[in-house]
Amino acid sequence: MSNNDRVDVFVHSLGLCESASVGSGTRIWAFAHVLAGAKIGNDCNICDHAYVENGVSIGDRVTIKNRVLLFEGVTVQDDVFLGPGVIFTNDLHPRASIKRSGSELSTTVVRRGATLGAGVIVVCGISVGEHAFVGAGSVLTRDVPAHAFVVGNPGRIIGWACECGLRLSEDLNCSCGLRYRQGDAGLSRAT
Repeated sequence: MSNNDRVDVFVHSLGLCESASVGSGTRIWAFAHVLAGAKIGNDCNICDHAYVENGVSIGDRVTIKNRVLLFEGVTVQDDVFLGPGVIFTNDLHPRASIKRSGSELSTTVVRRGATLGAGVIVVCGISVGEHAFVGAGSVLTRDVPAHAFVVGNPGRIIGWACECGLRLSEDLNCSCGLRYRQGDAGLSRAT
Protein backbone atom coordinates (compact mmCIF):
# COMPACT_ATOMS: atom_id res chain seq x y z
CA MET A 1 0.00 0.00 0.00
CA SER A 2 1.58 3.26 -1.01
CA ASN A 3 1.12 6.35 1.11
CA ASN A 4 -1.46 7.74 -1.31
CA ASP A 5 -3.60 4.63 -1.96
CA ARG A 6 -6.23 5.45 0.68
CA VAL A 7 -7.23 8.84 1.96
CA ASP A 8 -8.63 7.40 5.21
CA VAL A 9 -5.29 5.80 6.25
CA PHE A 10 -2.34 8.01 7.14
CA VAL A 11 1.19 6.74 6.47
CA HIS A 12 3.95 9.20 7.35
CA SER A 13 6.30 9.95 4.46
CA LEU A 14 9.06 8.13 6.39
CA GLY A 15 6.86 5.16 7.36
CA LEU A 16 6.54 1.98 5.32
CA CYS A 17 3.25 0.10 4.98
CA GLU A 18 3.32 -2.92 2.67
CA SER A 19 0.02 -4.37 3.92
CA ALA A 20 -3.16 -4.06 1.87
CA SER A 21 -5.24 -4.78 4.99
CA VAL A 22 -5.22 -1.57 7.02
CA GLY A 23 -8.43 -0.20 8.50
CA SER A 24 -9.96 3.22 8.13
CA GLY A 25 -8.57 5.98 10.32
CA THR A 26 -5.32 4.15 11.13
CA ARG A 27 -2.14 6.22 11.42
CA ILE A 28 1.35 4.81 10.75
CA TRP A 29 4.15 7.12 11.80
CA ALA A 30 7.79 7.72 10.84
CA PHE A 31 10.09 4.71 10.56
CA ALA A 32 7.29 2.27 11.43
CA HIS A 33 7.23 -0.80 9.16
CA VAL A 34 4.08 -2.85 8.53
CA LEU A 35 4.80 -5.91 6.37
CA ALA A 36 2.56 -7.41 3.71
CA GLY A 37 0.26 -9.98 5.29
CA ALA A 38 -0.23 -8.03 8.53
CA LYS A 39 -3.86 -7.15 9.30
CA ILE A 40 -4.48 -3.82 11.01
CA GLY A 41 -7.92 -2.71 12.22
CA ASN A 42 -9.64 0.67 12.20
CA ASP A 43 -8.46 3.75 14.11
CA CYS A 44 -5.11 2.29 15.21
CA ASN A 45 -2.06 4.38 16.04
CA ILE A 46 1.27 2.77 15.10
CA CYS A 47 4.05 5.00 16.38
CA ASP A 48 7.65 5.63 15.31
CA HIS A 49 9.95 2.63 14.79
CA ALA A 50 7.25 0.01 15.44
CA TYR A 51 7.58 -3.24 13.48
CA VAL A 52 4.54 -5.35 12.52
CA GLU A 53 5.42 -8.61 10.77
CA ASN A 54 3.35 -10.66 8.34
CA GLY A 55 0.89 -12.94 10.12
CA VAL A 56 0.16 -10.39 12.87
CA SER A 57 -3.46 -9.43 13.47
CA ILE A 58 -4.32 -6.11 15.15
CA GLY A 59 -7.88 -5.20 16.17
CA ASP A 60 -9.57 -1.79 16.19
CA ARG A 61 -8.48 1.25 18.24
CA VAL A 62 -5.13 -0.29 19.23
CA THR A 63 -2.26 1.96 20.31
CA ILE A 64 1.20 0.64 19.43
CA LYS A 65 3.77 3.01 20.89
CA ASN A 66 7.35 3.60 19.71
CA ARG A 67 9.69 0.64 19.11
CA VAL A 68 7.09 -2.10 19.69
CA LEU A 69 8.02 -5.36 17.93
CA LEU A 70 5.19 -7.69 16.83
CA PHE A 71 6.16 -10.93 15.11
CA GLU A 72 4.22 -13.57 13.17
CA GLY A 73 1.66 -15.39 15.30
CA VAL A 74 0.68 -12.45 17.52
CA THR A 75 -2.98 -11.41 17.74
CA VAL A 76 -3.92 -8.16 19.46
CA GLN A 77 -7.64 -7.61 20.01
CA ASP A 78 -9.56 -4.31 20.13
CA ASP A 79 -8.70 -1.39 22.44
CA VAL A 80 -5.28 -2.70 23.54
CA PHE A 81 -2.46 -0.36 24.60
CA LEU A 82 1.12 -1.49 23.91
CA GLY A 83 3.59 0.82 25.62
CA PRO A 84 6.97 1.89 24.23
CA GLY A 85 9.42 -0.93 23.60
CA VAL A 86 7.04 -3.89 24.13
CA ILE A 87 8.54 -7.00 22.52
CA PHE A 88 6.70 -10.17 21.50
CA THR A 89 8.53 -13.43 20.74
CA ASN A 90 7.22 -16.27 18.58
CA ASP A 91 9.75 -19.13 18.79
CA LEU A 92 10.56 -20.99 22.03
CA HIS A 93 13.58 -22.72 20.44
CA PRO A 94 15.18 -20.20 18.05
CA ARG A 95 18.26 -21.16 16.06
CA ALA A 96 19.79 -19.05 13.32
CA SER A 97 20.21 -22.12 11.12
CA ILE A 98 16.54 -23.18 11.43
CA LYS A 99 13.89 -20.98 9.82
CA ARG A 100 10.43 -21.54 11.34
CA SER A 101 7.17 -20.01 10.17
CA GLY A 102 3.41 -20.54 10.25
CA SER A 103 2.30 -23.45 12.45
CA GLU A 104 5.89 -24.04 13.62
CA LEU A 105 5.68 -20.82 15.65
CA SER A 106 3.96 -20.32 18.99
CA THR A 107 0.98 -17.97 19.02
CA THR A 108 0.18 -15.22 21.49
CA VAL A 109 -3.12 -13.40 22.08
CA VAL A 110 -3.61 -10.08 23.86
CA ARG A 111 -7.31 -9.78 24.64
CA ARG A 112 -9.58 -6.74 24.43
CA GLY A 113 -8.74 -3.72 26.55
CA ALA A 114 -5.43 -4.99 27.98
CA THR A 115 -2.50 -2.67 28.72
CA LEU A 116 1.16 -3.66 28.46
CA GLY A 117 3.46 -1.01 29.93
CA ALA A 118 6.79 0.18 28.56
CA GLY A 119 9.43 -2.48 28.00
CA VAL A 120 7.23 -5.52 28.63
CA ILE A 121 8.60 -8.76 27.14
CA VAL A 122 6.02 -11.36 26.11
CA VAL A 123 7.33 -14.93 25.81
CA CYS A 124 5.29 -16.66 23.10
CA GLY A 125 2.51 -19.18 23.56
CA ILE A 126 0.49 -17.29 26.16
CA SER A 127 -2.64 -15.17 26.36
CA VAL A 128 -3.17 -11.90 28.19
CA GLY A 129 -6.73 -11.58 29.50
CA GLU A 130 -9.23 -8.80 28.88
CA HIS A 131 -8.43 -5.54 30.66
CA ALA A 132 -5.30 -6.99 32.28
CA PHE A 133 -2.71 -4.40 33.25
CA VAL A 134 0.98 -5.35 32.96
CA GLY A 135 3.46 -2.99 34.61
CA ALA A 136 6.51 -1.56 32.86
CA GLY A 137 9.48 -3.89 32.48
CA SER A 138 7.56 -7.07 33.28
CA VAL A 139 8.38 -10.38 31.61
CA LEU A 140 5.33 -12.52 30.82
CA THR A 141 6.03 -16.26 30.77
CA ARG A 142 2.52 -17.63 31.41
CA ASP A 143 -1.13 -16.76 30.83
CA VAL A 144 -2.46 -13.60 32.48
CA PRO A 145 -6.09 -13.73 33.69
CA ALA A 146 -8.68 -11.07 32.89
CA HIS A 147 -8.18 -7.85 34.91
CA ALA A 148 -4.95 -9.11 36.55
CA PHE A 149 -2.45 -6.44 37.62
CA VAL A 150 0.95 -8.00 36.87
CA VAL A 151 4.52 -6.84 37.60
CA GLY A 152 8.03 -8.28 37.71
CA ASN A 153 10.29 -10.87 36.12
CA PRO A 154 8.74 -13.32 35.83
CA GLY A 155 5.40 -11.50 35.89
CA ARG A 156 3.28 -12.15 38.98
CA ILE A 157 -0.20 -11.00 39.93
CA ILE A 158 -0.16 -8.40 42.70
CA GLY A 159 -3.75 -7.19 42.38
CA TRP A 160 -6.56 -6.45 39.94
CA ALA A 161 -7.32 -3.69 37.44
CA CYS A 162 -10.60 -2.05 36.44
CA GLU A 163 -11.69 -1.46 32.85
CA CYS A 164 -10.88 2.22 33.47
CA GLY A 165 -7.24 1.30 34.21
CA LEU A 166 -7.24 1.99 37.94
CA ARG A 167 -6.11 -0.63 40.43
CA LEU A 168 -9.02 -2.20 42.30
CA SER A 169 -9.43 -2.14 46.06
CA GLU A 170 -9.36 -5.43 47.99
CA ASP A 171 -13.17 -5.68 47.78
CA LEU A 172 -12.83 -5.55 43.95
CA ASN A 173 -14.64 -2.21 43.68
CA CYS A 174 -13.34 0.77 41.72
CA SER A 175 -13.68 4.46 42.48
CA CYS A 176 -15.21 4.82 38.98
CA GLY A 177 -18.23 2.84 40.21
CA LEU A 178 -17.58 -0.55 38.58
CA ARG A 179 -17.61 -3.68 40.74
CA TYR A 180 -16.14 -7.10 40.00
CA ARG A 181 -16.26 -10.70 41.18
CA GLN A 182 -13.50 -13.29 40.94
CA GLY A 183 -13.80 -16.52 38.92
CA ASP A 184 -11.52 -19.16 37.45
CA ALA A 185 -10.51 -17.00 34.47
CA GLY A 186 -9.87 -13.84 36.48
CA LEU A 187 -12.40 -11.11 37.18
CA SER A 188 -15.71 -10.27 35.58
CA ARG A 189 -18.12 -7.43 36.23
CA ALA A 190 -20.55 -7.92 39.10
CA THR A 191 -24.16 -7.26 38.19
